[in-house]
Amino acid sequence: MKKLIIGIFALSLLVACKEQKNVEEDMPAVNDEQVQEMAYLDYGAKITDKDAIDAMELRRIYDGMTVGDTTSVKVKGMIADVCVKKGCWIKLPVGDQAATVKFKDYSFFLPKNGKGKEVILSGKAYKNITPVEELRHYAEDAGKSKEEIAAITEEEVTLSFVADGALVEKFDNPDVEEAANTEE
Repeated sequence: MKKLIIGIFALSLLVACKEQKNVEEDMPAVNDEQVQEMAYLDYGAKITDKDAIDAMELRRIYDGMTVGDTTSVKVKGMIADVCVKKGCWIKLPVGDQAATVKFKDYSFFLPKNGKGKEVILSGKAYKNITPVEELRHYAEDAGKSKEEIAAITEEEVTLSFVADGALVEKFDNPDVEEAANTEE
């Protein structure tokens, strides 16, 4: 009798395990592209989240550059600031500084309400000398006060980035301007 009970128990376990395996086999496969679509809003050229370096690694790259140097890179970080008028630039923290990110040929913009969201950018990083008027323009776009804008009196060596594609962490109601392909 014991052998019969043990046999029935063992058979029940095998059937239960077999049924579980069939449930897993019947589930549709989710590929990396579908996972990406579930996680990010896509802007500009099509890119993936694969092989992106973090912002601290980008800082090390900038540290090795001089004004005029350029390198292609894909970076992942957080949006620290964004143009509140159009979303035509963002600030990406890289260590104790922030890189100013613009979008290639002004062909796309990021959400004006994207501050604090994760972003993955593909494009070119470079060091640049930014004139006073352009620095003031960025300050105005960021909604700075007249006093803060007037306090900008010297050009700066800035960390710059021109993105050809971007992924932004998905969120409800992104406020995105249509790009007119005109530079401001």
